[in-house]
Amino acid sequence: MLGGIYSDERCPQCGGRMADNHRDAVCCPRHPKERARSLIVRFGRQFYKRTTNYEAALRILTGIRFKYDEGTYDPRDYRKSNPLGLVTQVEKYLETKEKLLKEGSLKNLRPQVRRIQSYFGGMNVKEIGYAELEDFTLAQADIGDKTKHNLLSTLHDFFTWLVRRKVIRKDQMPEFPQVKFSLGYRRTVTKETQAAILEEVKRLTWEKNPRVYIGILWAATYINTRPGELLGILEEDIDYERGLVFIRGHKTDRSTQKIKVIPLFEEDLVMISELPRGFPKMPFFRRDRGGGGQPAGKAFGKNIFYDTWKTACRNLGVEGVDLYGGTRHSSAVALRQYLSPEGVRRLTDHETNKAFERYYMKDLEELREGYAMTRRNTNATPIAHRRPTEKPHKN
Repeated sequence: MLGGIYSDERCPQCGGRMADNHRDAVCCPRHPKERARSLIVRFGRQFYKRTTNYEAALRILTGIRFKYDEGTYDPRDYRKSNPLGLVTQVEKYLETKEKLLKEGSLKNLRPQVRRIQSYFGGMNVKEIGYAELEDFTLAQADIGDKTKHNLLSTLHDFFTWLVRRKVIRKDQMPEFPQVKFSLGYRRTVTKETQAAILEEVKRLTWEKNPRVYIGILWAATYINTRPGELLGILEEDIDYERGLVFIRGHKTDRSTQKIKVIPLFEEDLVMISELPRGFPKMPFFRRDRGGGGQPAGKAFGKNIFYDTWKTACRNLGVEGVDLYGGTRHSSAVALRQYLSPEGVRRLTDHETNKAFERYYMKDLEELREGYAMTRRNTNATPIAHRRPTEKPHKN
C-alpha cells in the first residue's frame, strides 16, 4: 500500500533502524521494546507530517489513503504554507486584477476582497461550498442587497479564476446563492430642460474653456460613452478627416482592448476643429490656458463635468438631477418615442437589461394614456357619471 509510518530514530541498543510493526508502534525489529517517540507519516514525495502518537499517525495515513482511492487527495491541502487557503489565493487574484483593471474599478474591488478575506480567513478554497457562501451572505448585515450581490459576483469571478488557473477542478466550483435586489431609479429631465441646462453650461464655460461644454454635450449626445471614458480621449484618438472619435479600453478591464467608435455630427467636428491642436498623447479634454495654479495642457479633473453640470442646474433651479441622469439617461428616455427598448439599449451599450431597465420606464403620462385606452375599451360606466338611482351591475 502507498505511504507508511517511519521514524528517523535508531535503536539505542543496536543502532539499527526502526520500522512499523503494523500493530501499535514503530520499533526496532531486533529489540521490539525499543519504540520510537518521533514518528513520520509519509505519502509519496509531497506529503510529510510528524507526530508523537502512533494511533494519530495511523489515522492520518488511513485518511490520506482513503482520499487517494477516492480520487480527492491533494498534497497542497496539508502544507504548512496553506497554499489553498482563501487568503493566499485571493491575494494572488488581487495581484492579477491590479495588472488588468483601472484604478477606479480597483477602488471598489479592494474593500470587497478584504471583507471576503476577513470572513473566510485561511479556509481551504475547496471546502467552500453553497452552505458557506450562504452563511457568508447572511452574515453581511451591515450592507444592502445590491452590495451583497456584488460581493457574490466577485467571489464567483474569483472561483472562475481558480478553475482557469487549475487550482481547483471545474467540478469543485461551488454553487452560489442568489441575492435579489432592486436598483434605484435616476431622476431624468425632458429634452427641453436638458437643452436649457446645456445652454447654461455653455454660458458658464465657453469663454474660459469650451472643452467643458463639449464634454457635457457629448455625454448627452453619444450615450454609449461615460464621462470617465470621455476624459480618457487623447488627441490621437480623434480622426478629423473622417469625423470619428475612438474610445479605447473598457471601463473595467483594459485586457479586453475594447474600442468604441463615435461618429461625430458635422457641427461637433467643426466645433473641435477650431480648437488648438495638441501633441498626439495629450488629453483632448484639458486646459488650453493656464490659470488658478494649473498649467496649460493639464488634463481635466475627474469631477469637472459633474461640478459644472450641478452649477448650471442650481442656476436654473433644477434639483436632484445628476450628470448621468440629466445627460445619458434623459437622452435614452427621450429616444423611446423613436426606438424600441432593444434599439435604445444598443445605443447605450448596456450589456445587461438589469441596469438598462433602471431608467427605461414608462412615465406617468404614458400610464395615464394607457389607462384611458382601457377605459375606452370597456362597457363600464365611471362612478362619477352614474345617475343617483342607478345601481352597479352584479357579476
